[in-house]
Amino acid sequence: MNFEQARFKMVEQQIRPWKVLDPQVLAILGSVPRELFTPEQYQFMAYVDEEIPLPGGHVMLPPRIDARLMHDLELQGTESVLEIGTGSGYRTALLARRAREVLSLEIDAAQADAARRHLQAAGIHNARVIQGDGAKSPVQGGPFDAIVLGGSVSEVPQSLLDQLKVGGRLIAIVGEDPVMQATLFVRTGERQFTSTALWDTSVPALQNFARPARFSF
Repeated sequence: MNFEQARFKMVEQQIRPWKVLDPQVLAILGSVPRELFTPEQYQFMAYVDEEIPLPGGHVMLPPRIDARLMHDLELQGTESVLEIGTGSGYRTALLARRAREVLSLEIDAAQADAARRHLQAAGIHNARVIQGDGAKSPVQGGPFDAIVLGGSVSEVPQSLLDQLKVGGRLIAIVGEDPVMQATLFVRTGERQFTSTALWDTSVPALQNFARPARFSF
């Protein structure tokens, strides 16, 4: 399989139509080898617009989702970034190419080990993956310039927002299936935050984050 050609088609046919037009972001997406982060038996799907199974019941999100999450953070290359939910490490690699450093938490120890190997194989040296539960905080190393959640949550806990620097940004996919929205939060003051809904989608939930009680009759 010609991965380079598949990567080019991914950028042109999946990423650009999803309003990712920043030349630097497109260059990163066109250069990071997604196949290195994809389980061997699914490498033929590395550039397909679908979720890809990972061990332990996890998934790689479609590339357009990871692309928009990175794009909409508007990183400038100087930021310290916290990622919750490393997965395969592909999104981690994208963030690392756009930021000064990335600290990524992965709840599954085996998946964290795999992500470290993938990042090393891809030549990413400014990202650190640690095994940990992102729902428990605070995370050592903060406060952060930016935070990215790699799965959905019913709501973003205040404890995570509090780990942003003033002026910092957090992007998360918020809601309950089938209604979820990528939402950008900005810390505008010590106790002030704004939120902006960006686009609709639906992705698997992060583990251990609180979910609303469901009423039964």
